[in-house]
Amino acid sequence: MFRRAKLYFKSIKENAKNFYKINEIHKRITDDNKGVKMNIAQMQIHLNNQKDKIKDLSEVEFQVFSQSGEDGIIQYLVSKLNFEFKTFIEFGVENYIEANTRFLFLNNNWSGYIIDGSENNIKYAEHDVGSYGELYVKAAFINKENINDLLKIPGFNKEVGILSIDIDGNDYWVWKEINTLNPVVVIAEYNSVFGINTFWSIPYNKTFVRKKNDKSQLYYGASLLALCDLANQKGYTFVGCNSKGNNVFFIRNDKMTDFIDVKTPEQGYVLSKFREARNENGWITGMNRIEEISGLDIVDTRTNEMLKIDSSKVKYKLK
Repeated sequence: MFRRAKLYFKSIKENAKNFYKINEIHKRITDDNKGVKMNIAQMQIHLNNQKDKIKDLSEVEFQVFSQSGEDGIIQYLVSKLNFEFKTFIEFGVENYIEANTRFLFLNNNWSGYIIDGSENNIKYAEHDVGSYGELYVKAAFINKENINDLLKIPGFNKEVGILSIDIDGNDYWVWKEINTLNPVVVIAEYNSVFGINTFWSIPYNKTFVRKKNDKSQLYYGASLLALCDLANQKGYTFVGCNSKGNNVFFIRNDKMTDFIDVKTPEQGYVLSKFREARNENGWITGMNRIEEISGLDIVDTRTNEMLKIDSSKVKYKLK
């Protein structure tokens, strides 16, 4: 019996070794692929920087570490705007493998500060790239009560280069509360399901977690118009959305240059096509998604009135 137990535990040990070897091989292959993508990105940056003016941010998109084309957009903005401080802050980064600022950190040697609610995610990020440059990390669940204290760290002046906000929930309320920073560029996630004509955000809930609060995962964040309205109040210009329809870019008014045809939010709105929700009939996409969250509480950010989501009142831009 003891011999069988010994053999059993030996097999577990061998499998564990193989498991780690597989992980190491996978990471090596992934790193090699990223290296190739970074080299290609360098060439794309050179081509993009030759464009004096663009009509739309989609013209300069490319993806290395970002979810979609944000890496290319950020690189183009870096080439066209005056950044006195080459610093960034990004929160909601998970383990920082996929993030808006990772390419900027590794390629441009900017200093950064990242925050995520998971201690494990932050430990992974620090172990993964913490030695590659000046990267400050913090594990904290962000809310409007603690955000300004979290942003007070040595070495980061009030004029941060880029602020990226993606917390899948209280994004509007947290950005509204920030008064310790004056970033040149703000990137914020918007919920395109809320349409092109609404000034909506989910009600503030200090403990909101997207995956726990609504099984469809469609009830989160704020509409594009709500974020553009807030940006205008804070002194920023809307310059467009990414082509996937989930991130919006703003530039501080005093830093704006004539590098892009400025659109209205209605003109620049992009409807996302992510498959995030299912019902008994399968995946829910496009304009049908709003019906899944119809009747839930929503705040009109202009009037601060609490409403119920009415799918019949939501409009989308059709192409």
